[in-house]
Amino acid sequence: MFHTIVIANRGEIACRVMQTARRLGIRCVAVFSDADAGAKHVAMADAAVRIGGPAPADSYLRGDAIIAAAQETGAQAIHPGYGFLSENPDFVEAVAAAGLTFIGPSADAIRAMGLKDAAKRVMEQAGVPVVPGYHGDNQDPEHLAGAADAIGWPVLIKAVAGGGGKGMRLVERPEDFSAALDSARAEARTAFGNDAVLIEKFIAKPRHIEVQVFGDGTRAVHLFERDCSLQRRHQKVIEEAPAPGMTDEMRAAMGQAAVRAAEAIGYSGAGTVEFIVDASDGLRPDRFWFMEMNTRLQVEHPVTEAITGVDLVEWQLRVAAGESLPARQEELSISGHAFEARIYAEDAAAGFLPATGTLTHLAFPEGARIDSGVRQGDTISPWYDPMIAKITVHGPTRGAALRRLERALRHTDIGGTVTNVAFLAALAAQPDFVRGDVDTGLIERNIAALAPVPVACPATRAIAALAALGLEEGAGVHGGFTLWEPLGWDVSLTHLDEDISARVVVHGPACFDVSLDGAAPLWVERRDGLWWVDGTKSDARVARAGREVTVFRGSGHVFTVADPLERDAGAGAGGNVIAAPMPGLVKAVLAEPGQAVKAGDRLAVLEAMKMEHALEAARDGVVAEVLVAPGAQVESGAPLVRLEDDEG
Repeated sequence: MFHTIVIANRGEIACRVMQTARRLGIRCVAVFSDADAGAKHVAMADAAVRIGGPAPADSYLRGDAIIAAAQETGAQAIHPGYGFLSENPDFVEAVAAAGLTFIGPSADAIRAMGLKDAAKRVMEQAGVPVVPGYHGDNQDPEHLAGAADAIGWPVLIKAVAGGGGKGMRLVERPEDFSAALDSARAEARTAFGNDAVLIEKFIAKPRHIEVQVFGDGTRAVHLFERDCSLQRRHQKVIEEAPAPGMTDEMRAAMGQAAVRAAEAIGYSGAGTVEFIVDASDGLRPDRFWFMEMNTRLQVEHPVTEAITGVDLVEWQLRVAAGESLPARQEELSISGHAFEARIYAEDAAAGFLPATGTLTHLAFPEGARIDSGVRQGDTISPWYDPMIAKITVHGPTRGAALRRLERALRHTDIGGTVTNVAFLAALAAQPDFVRGDVDTGLIERNIAALAPVPVACPATRAIAALAALGLEEGAGVHGGFTLWEPLGWDVSLTHLDEDISARVVVHGPACFDVSLDGAAPLWVERRDGLWWVDGTKSDARVARAGREVTVFRGSGHVFTVADPLERDAGAGAGGNVIAAPMPGLVKAVLAEPGQAVKAGDRLAVLEAMKMEHALEAARDGVVAEVLVAPGAQVESGAPLVRLEDDEG
């Protein structure tokens, strides 16, 4: 076994790998960018080496710097985690050339699966079913449009080097194909440096079911399936294992196909074979097709570990060190059911817009597995994926595990940034999902109910007013009284741009009247660590950071405590200015002074959190000024384009 390894990654996966490596007595070396100098994975490691600036291209994608760090610290092997260089065959070869071990598959195996079109040809030769489509080399737009016609509408355009939903477009009509192709290619070129695409038949009621495989270069086994059908913008949200409704016949067929896929390329290490399943007539063994193989550990691997009792990172380390497969297929079995939910700094009600911020409060419930690369006080920056944590739960049945997931999410408290926690909790209770009737369109069909703007109710506002006055634990035995009558306080709050005036009157150590905007008062008590509002018990939790109060009650409701000495700065620019909704890089400016635009026209493109966001005109008008140039790094709220005043 290795005595020292470098973990060529950051965040929760770097911390996850360290946990197992430490248990096996292996010394861990972290690498870090300037943005991650104080990160959790750096603090956990036995040693840490700086490898460059905050941009991934200047740090975590610098294979030479990572190899140098391994040589400098006496490491024998490099674990890539996922993302960054984990599926880069040139990096794998460079690691071997430096006399080090890459903890993962061979460069040849990665290349075989690296391009979706070539991978599908390999799978066809191995007898693995593939989705009808065009995977050829001819990238002429007319030829691709003809292929789409031959396959039959609707079709999917997919980047051959893609992943994470980038470079993917659904096209339902021939007249939309050209624009969708241009958009997919542009996104693929930015994300992967390769704008080649393939065309596939779009499955009407698709489920995304993947199989965990593990090989030693000769033999392979599967560790059963995961259902990853709950997706938004082609990115996974909640994963579960095993798949609901799975039959023994279907599981055997998918498992055997996945093992054939792994053995066909001499696969070594952990990998995932992803299948698209037509669920329009239930799960049938003749209705699944190969999509792609991920030649690395997956984000959702904890659910497989939960139902099998296997530590996949330990298996990775043992096989990379020269051991054979730790178990035979007949020794592997499923126990219970597991779910994983991915918690991101993102605004679900605003189309899952990524967010930044400093985590002023971070509390997770007991009884769940938490994989996280951040701590309270850490900052979610615009440089990397905005994942905060993964919550994994396990139960004897699917129903029991799902109830544990919903409870865990409703008791996850994160302050300092907007998150998708309330959305995930609502999704865990969504009736179709609870029944196991899932497909990749479930979230989109129910988005209005799953991601409403979280407006705080009067009880939540009353609790916020008390917290703003420092009364969240009560007024004390002698607090709250003048000589003859209860003492009253006034406090002003802002919530979702709404001003709230509250009058709080103390009636005892932990009893209050709270009047909101002159309405009849609510009776609020604090008893045994719980809130009671007009006789109804609430498990609301409160966090305070500076002038920001967050009440966790269904959602994280954020209130800003008004400073009575602060003057109103004015109404701002109204609807004339198109501003950056988050920090990011201006990729393109599509407007120029004097140009007439209509509502919905794209005026600029901002790149943030590894995604592109089009900024559109809110109304018809004429461009007065362009205030930024392509290539500029801008802060949240920075003005980009100004329209002339609306004379009407």
